[in-house]
Amino acid sequence: MYTAVMRPQAEFTKRATMDWITKLVSPTVQATRTLRAFGLFKIPLLFYVRPSVVEITADRLVVKVPLRRRTRNHLGGMYFGALCIGADCAAALLAAKLIRKRPERISLVFKDVRAEFLKRAEGDVHFFCGQGREIAGLVAEAAGSEDRVEMPITVVATVPSQDSDTVARFTLTLSLKRRS
Repeated sequence: MYTAVMRPQAEFTKRATMDWITKLVSPTVQATRTLRAFGLFKIPLLFYVRPSVVEITADRLVVKVPLRRRTRNHLGGMYFGALCIGADCAAALLAAKLIRKRPERISLVFKDVRAEFLKRAEGDVHFFCGQGREIAGLVAEAAGSEDRVEMPITVVATVPSQDSDTVARFTLTLSLKRRS
């Protein structure tokens, strides 16, 4: 027999089980699954490129886009569109993670993108965004304001299998606004 007294216990047990399962899966795997699910349901091109999260902390995020037939250009390097997808993921995922923790509904969009391609990317590319604290401040500002707030985000792309040199540098203007 199901009573009102048992219901909170059942909810607690379910929540405790989910917390336990969540602790078994690393934050990078969780973030990769979230990114790919978002790609599958909202942005199919993102799902097609198959980015994965290598590192995620409060301060920084590293996303990897593999070099394969799907992302390669006619010269054997990574296509610039795939490079832009990686930069987009690195900046947006960090902001989206912070927005999801807030009770306010905040919309995220990139106003503009500037890219500087320095070398040909002939391997898996890692995209590094180290502005987590600044993005957290921008999210807090957007939550407390009716106005749109913006900030430039820098993403650096490297190919660890080649060398540690930067292959591309991106500046994306992150624009946030609280939805009513």
